[in-house]
Amino acid sequence: MAAWAPPDALGRRLLCGAEYGTVRYRGSVPPTAGIWLGVEWDDPQRGKHDGTYEGTQYFKCRHPKGGSFIRPNKANFGVDFLTAVKNRYGLSDEQDVQHGTENTLVFGKKTVEFVGMDSIAEQQSRLNQLVDISVRECAVSHAGQKEEISRTCANIRHINLSKNLISSWETVTAIASQVQNLETLNISENKMKFPSTSTSASSVFSKLRILALNQTEITWAEVLLCAPGWPALEELYLTSNNITVLERPDNVLQTLKLLDLSDNQLLDGNQLHLIAHLPRLEQLILRNTGISSINFPDAGFGCKTKMFPSLKRLAINGNKISQWSSINELDKLPSLRSLQCHNNPVMDTEKNPETLRQLIIAKIGGLEVLNKSEILPAERKGAELDYRKIFGNDWLAAGGNCNPEKNKPSEEFLAAHPRYPLLCLKYGAPEEGELKGRQPLTLKNQLLTLTIKCPENPEQKPVEKKLPESMTIQRVKGLLYRLLKIPGSELKLSYESSKLEGKEVELDNDLKPLQFYSIENGDCVLVRW
Repeated sequence: MAAWAPPDALGRRLLCGAEYGTVRYRGSVPPTAGIWLGVEWDDPQRGKHDGTYEGTQYFKCRHPKGGSFIRPNKANFGVDFLTAVKNRYGLSDEQDVQHGTENTLVFGKKTVEFVGMDSIAEQQSRLNQLVDISVRECAVSHAGQKEEISRTCANIRHINLSKNLISSWETVTAIASQVQNLETLNISENKMKFPSTSTSASSVFSKLRILALNQTEITWAEVLLCAPGWPALEELYLTSNNITVLERPDNVLQTLKLLDLSDNQLLDGNQLHLIAHLPRLEQLILRNTGISSINFPDAGFGCKTKMFPSLKRLAINGNKISQWSSINELDKLPSLRSLQCHNNPVMDTEKNPETLRQLIIAKIGGLEVLNKSEILPAERKGAELDYRKIFGNDWLAAGGNCNPEKNKPSEEFLAAHPRYPLLCLKYGAPEEGELKGRQPLTLKNQLLTLTIKCPENPEQKPVEKKLPESMTIQRVKGLLYRLLKIPGSELKLSYESSKLEGKEVELDNDLKPLQFYSIENGDCVLVRW
């Protein structure tokens, strides 16, 4: 560490011990002699004041106690990229292999493996063979001598530069310009300055597919200014950047398949409309963004929106969504297959988690995965049949009718249950007799009268049994083994509904209760082995 401060110290990142900060002042602080550095610390607990000393303000801080002065000899302004690589992988003259174990890096949900210490041991004299490099927390602050990286490490494709001392996007460009085939770049946790004017398209990032800019203090406007330089980008991670306002990307980010905006407090859900026309976007991650509603006003009840045409996977967990109308809106997304939505107030409106899951499945027709759990065909059918029955009386009261000519449910009902007409087409409209007698769930009412048949063994006569609807399929099988005196074969159960003739539903999950499959009085359980 030098006892002098570099002339360009202002705005640069530094380390003092284990603490990171940004130089906001370089100069004298009377009445003391010599040069001081005024530092705004990343951790305000490290500071003492807001840049004001003895009544004179030398610099400004965002936190009233976020700043302090240090002598230049206490500051570590970092090393060049190649020095960090040599130190990190034990390839320098001064350092043996002794560093930590940062061998993997997670981009959202994807893990990229970096060459570790064990595998690099025999390559100490062959930097040119390095493909994946991690120099996380190695105090990298600049690119070094021109063309030195390209001469020494010509085959690099993936770089982890997170949590270093990079102060500007120009430094990132200076490093990347020497890496011809760069595909993955993580520069998260570097508080840096980004261009204030649009960058022209160049070949520096022409092959870059994955870019992580988490905790860099970048704004969405700055993302769009840099984006012309990322013509092939497929995944962009922007978590924890205080992004509150979005703008429509015009002719940029058109190749993007994944966008992570988690932990940015967006002003409202309507901000999403501004990024809704990215043509290839398949995955959108919006965890803890503060949004309270989602809507697609271009599409009516039961119709599909033109927004997010390719979106397959959406994560909105940890937000403030409190109305089922937002969940209804998600059915308008034409390609949605996977949803994560737990930890939203709307999830507290239903105490039974199984019922909650069934409601969401019934409301969003294309879902195949909910909260990381696959939706099997039998589960979807059970959820939709239950939904159709639970809200059947509301449908009738709102003007619904089995006779198509008289079927005119109100706008209010359709707004609350936009998929209900489709479920009626799929399973038939509920009849009044079917909906009558929804009694309290006493034990007597929970007993189902079922007919047990063995279609492949006609010598077994049908048997009528009363079973609790809470009885699991596994317990039903145990009962049938004893009842039918079946040898130790693997039983296969299914059922036929008395209301849906000719349709057979497999009872394929031993841990689920009968009620999970919407089995009702009078239905027939079919047993095969």
